[in-house]
Amino acid sequence: MANTASEIIAFMVSISGWVLVSSTLPTDYWKVSTIDGTVITTATYWANLWKTCVTDSTGVSNCKDFPSMLALDGYIQACRGLMIAAVSLGFFGSIFALFGMKCTKVGGSDKAKAKIACLAGIVFILSGLCSMTGCSLYANKITTEFFDPLYVEQKYELGAALFIGWAGASLCIIGGVIFCFSISDNNKTPRMGYAYNGATSVMSSRTKYHGGEGDFKTANPSKQFDKNAYV
Repeated sequence: MANTASEIIAFMVSISGWVLVSSTLPTDYWKVSTIDGTVITTATYWANLWKTCVTDSTGVSNCKDFPSMLALDGYIQACRGLMIAAVSLGFFGSIFALFGMKCTKVGGSDKAKAKIACLAGIVFILSGLCSMTGCSLYANKITTEFFDPLYVEQKYELGAALFIGWAGASLCIIGGVIFCFSISDNNKTPRMGYAYNGATSVMSSRTKYHGGEGDFKTANPSKQFDKNAYV
């Protein structure tokens, strides 16, 4: 029962992390222009993996999609690939988890379901690592430019999407680890033994027979000899 509850908790945690990781792809604010050192801010610049935008003081936003994928910076292409891989792995991990959980009716025997659950945990861990790497790579680029005194262009700060991605990646890794430990719990579960009583019943019947025969033999001499036999 405890193993089933842990699998349900792992599934909920992993799915929550996967949803958070998936939500980072369309999120706008991966990086936001800093207001450090400025007195009057007339516009806010922000960007994500797909476009760069500017919002003026009236709240009107003008966005521009990246014109060419091949002309992008290497870190943006790497982050795109890692985040898409994280979403794809999380999708397959959720399917494996449904087949591997004990509370479902598919997946085969308990031993096969335990292996599938462990596989789902590994896939979720890989999904979390991909998301963690993609967000960290993007954040490293932002912080490197921010603290570089020779960088004279627009500097940015970390956006909300990065923190959402880190949170989702952590949940995926935690849920995956719980799924992986579920196979060890299945191995520790004692097997129900089947007691074969066939031989015992035969031996008991023989014992009863011999016991009855012994009683018969011991009872007969008292009947064969009477008190006048020794006179």
